[in-house]
Amino acid sequence: MGKVVSFSFHCPGAQSVTLAGDFNGWNVSDHPMVYDGLQTVWIISLSLEPGRYEYKFFVDGKEWWNDPFAPKVPNVWGSENSYRDVE
Repeated sequence: MGKVVSFSFHCPGAQSVTLAGDFNGWNVSDHPMVYDGLQTVWIISLSLEPGRYEYKFFVDGKEWWNDPFAPKVPNVWGSENSYRDVE
């Protein structure tokens, strides 16, 4: 049984944001985020098994963004991915 983990991303002006990471094979369409107008953030909750998960936000179908509030690790493309450890 996984643990429910919430992700949020503040991105003013974005028309769409999806969450992609090693938990979904970096598929940019599997986990679309929902815009919360009251908090002005994009949000999603996933059930994840314990472990470390690397991820990024994919904005408007063209730009990759890291989570500004998460730690980072180098990736194979010479940039960084955000990560979250799930207990």
